[in-house]
Amino acid sequence: MQVYRISGWFKQGLYRQKFTKELLALSKEQALERIYSEFGSHHKLKRNQINIEDVAEIKPEDVTDPKVLAMLE
Repeated sequence: MQVYRISGWFKQGLYRQKFTKELLALSKEQALERIYSEFGSHHKLKRNQINIEDVAEIKPEDVTDPKVLAMLE
């Protein structure tokens, strides 16, 4: 499993809400699918309301999210 860092924004009311999320996935496509699913369920957003700016595969040493770190151990 690889670690991906995904950043982008979504529209929340009149404002843009930026996000950066790290997660484990088998591929880039699976990581994007999980982002769309998570933001759709938590924020009631449709896929066209979520704008992905960057998807980068990162090394396990560069992970900052405690939940992802716990899964790697």
